[in-house]
Amino acid sequence: MISFIVRMRFDADDHEAIATNLRALTAASRQEPGCVSYVPHFVEDDSNVVLIYEQYVDEAALEHHRHTPHFQEHAIGGLYQKMRERSIQNLTAVC
Repeated sequence: MISFIVRMRFDADDHEAIATNLRALTAASRQEPGCVSYVPHFVEDDSNVVLIYEQYVDEAALEHHRHTPHFQEHAIGGLYQKMRERSIQNLTAVC
Protein backbone atom coordinates (compact mmCIF):
# COMPACT_ATOMS: atom_id res chain seq x y z
CA MET A 1 0.00 0.00 0.00
CA ILE A 2 1.26 3.46 -0.92
CA SER A 3 -0.02 6.36 1.20
CA PHE A 4 0.90 10.02 1.13
CA ILE A 5 -0.34 13.56 1.68
CA VAL A 6 0.06 16.29 -0.92
CA ARG A 7 0.04 19.84 0.47
CA MET A 8 -0.46 22.78 -1.88
CA ARG A 9 -0.84 26.51 -1.35
CA PHE A 10 -2.87 28.74 -3.68
CA ASP A 11 -3.86 32.39 -3.93
CA ALA A 12 -7.18 33.28 -2.31
CA ASP A 13 -8.56 34.47 -5.67
CA ASP A 14 -8.23 30.93 -7.04
CA HIS A 15 -10.32 29.21 -4.33
CA GLU A 16 -13.35 28.39 -6.49
CA ALA A 17 -11.28 27.22 -9.46
CA ILE A 18 -9.26 24.98 -7.14
CA ALA A 19 -12.44 23.54 -5.60
CA THR A 20 -13.82 22.81 -9.08
CA ASN A 21 -10.63 21.03 -10.15
CA LEU A 22 -10.53 19.05 -6.90
CA ARG A 23 -14.13 17.88 -7.26
CA ALA A 24 -13.53 16.62 -10.81
CA LEU A 25 -10.17 15.05 -9.98
CA THR A 26 -11.57 13.34 -6.89
CA ALA A 27 -14.62 11.88 -8.61
CA ALA A 28 -12.53 10.40 -11.43
CA SER A 29 -9.64 9.24 -9.21
CA ARG A 30 -11.95 7.32 -6.90
CA GLN A 31 -13.09 5.30 -9.94
CA GLU A 32 -9.57 4.05 -10.68
CA PRO A 33 -9.19 0.34 -9.87
CA GLY A 34 -5.99 0.83 -7.84
CA CYS A 35 -7.16 3.87 -5.86
CA VAL A 36 -7.96 2.97 -2.25
CA SER A 37 -8.58 6.49 -0.97
CA TYR A 38 -8.52 10.01 -2.41
CA VAL A 39 -9.68 12.72 -0.01
CA PRO A 40 -8.97 16.42 -0.61
CA HIS A 41 -9.32 18.98 2.18
CA PHE A 42 -9.13 22.73 2.54
CA VAL A 43 -7.31 23.53 5.79
CA GLU A 44 -9.80 25.16 8.17
CA ASP A 45 -7.53 27.87 9.54
CA ASP A 46 -5.90 28.59 6.14
CA SER A 47 -8.31 28.07 3.26
CA ASN A 48 -5.53 28.80 0.77
CA VAL A 49 -3.98 25.43 1.63
CA VAL A 50 -5.18 22.09 0.26
CA LEU A 51 -4.25 18.69 1.67
CA ILE A 52 -4.98 15.58 -0.36
CA TYR A 53 -4.76 12.20 1.38
CA GLU A 54 -4.11 9.49 -1.20
CA GLN A 55 -3.75 5.70 -1.02
CA TYR A 56 -3.04 3.27 -3.86
CA VAL A 57 -2.71 -0.50 -3.83
CA ASP A 58 0.82 -0.36 -5.30
CA GLU A 59 3.30 1.68 -7.31
CA ALA A 60 1.71 0.59 -10.60
CA ALA A 61 -1.67 1.98 -9.49
CA LEU A 62 -0.04 5.30 -8.55
CA GLU A 63 1.73 5.48 -11.93
CA HIS A 64 -1.56 4.70 -13.67
CA HIS A 65 -3.20 7.58 -11.73
CA ARG A 66 -0.50 10.02 -12.82
CA HIS A 67 -1.08 9.19 -16.49
CA THR A 68 -4.87 9.37 -16.59
CA PRO A 69 -6.64 12.06 -18.65
CA HIS A 70 -8.31 13.47 -15.52
CA PHE A 71 -4.94 13.87 -13.75
CA GLN A 72 -3.49 15.57 -16.81
CA GLU A 73 -6.44 17.93 -17.06
CA HIS A 74 -7.27 18.77 -13.44
CA ALA A 75 -3.93 18.32 -11.66
CA ILE A 76 -1.27 19.25 -14.20
CA GLY A 77 -3.46 21.56 -16.28
CA GLY A 78 -5.42 23.00 -13.35
CA LEU A 79 -3.98 22.74 -9.84
CA TYR A 80 -0.30 22.78 -10.82
CA GLN A 81 -0.79 25.91 -12.90
CA LYS A 82 -2.15 27.86 -9.93
CA MET A 83 -0.23 26.45 -6.94
CA ARG A 84 2.34 28.59 -5.19
CA GLU A 85 3.92 25.83 -3.07
CA ARG A 86 3.76 22.02 -3.02
CA SER A 87 5.11 19.32 -0.75
CA ILE A 88 4.52 15.60 -0.37
CA GLN A 89 4.70 13.55 2.81
CA ASN A 90 5.06 9.81 2.28
CA LEU A 91 3.40 7.75 5.01
CA THR A 92 4.02 4.34 6.55
CA ALA A 93 1.01 2.61 8.06
CA VAL A 94 1.26 1.33 11.61
CA CYS A 95 -0.25 -2.15 11.52
